[in-house]
Amino acid sequence: MTDRQQLLHTLNGLLQPERFRDHGPNGLQVEGRASVHRLVSGVTASLALIEAAVAWRADAILVHHGLFWRGQDGCVTGWMRQRLARLLAHDINLFAYHLPLDAHPVWGNNVQLGHRLGLQAERRFGDQDLGLLGRLTSGATVAAADLAQHLELCLNRPVTLVYQGDRAIQNIAWCSGGAQGYFEAAMAAGADAYITGEISEPQAHLARECGVAYLACGHHASERYGAPALGEHLAGLLGLEHRYIEIDNPA
Repeated sequence: MTDRQQLLHTLNGLLQPERFRDHGPNGLQVEGRASVHRLVSGVTASLALIEAAVAWRADAILVHHGLFWRGQDGCVTGWMRQRLARLLAHDINLFAYHLPLDAHPVWGNNVQLGHRLGLQAERRFGDQDLGLLGRLTSGATVAAADLAQHLELCLNRPVTLVYQGDRAIQNIAWCSGGAQGYFEAAMAAGADAYITGEISEPQAHLARECGVAYLACGHHASERYGAPALGEHLAGLLGLEHRYIEIDNPA
């Protein structure tokens, strides 16, 4: 068991949110009870995750996607009211870390996704050094179609592959979530293939024209490994009960 402030201090010390230019506040987004014994981790602070945390009698929730983002109108109505009402009624703390959780060199989404896919990172690239570039841990080269099939098996979901060419892929870049804007930086870093969560219209043309494979494996699917890894670490460090709750999302 720990207390809310110690948990916040530990999270901020590990993730160093002050280093990042982000799209919303990182840290304690909703204050709940002072003592924390049970911690739930998840990808997004959805109503379904909050309800599951209530059912498990959690004291705190740790997520990648919190409730508050730059550009919101600030009104507590509709879905926002429902989520906040459940958190406040049950005195549950909500901790959210966006880019800091993507970037952490041990517990981050990108490193953990690399472990899941059997990728060994060699260096970082892109804005705020979020992207990773490396190779398969086996050292083998692979065809683009075989790499896509490998991702589907590892992540248990369909993968969108855009590629024109037949060269063997060796250098693989990846950045989880909605990081389609990192594609050009990945190519500049020397990638033969780029793995991320989403694809937008421009990236399909770039992939075809530049001969670099683009693989979109789902925003949620690519970002569901950092929070549970960090939650397990916190459980051991602070003497907490921890449970990761998967709320399926096809996006």
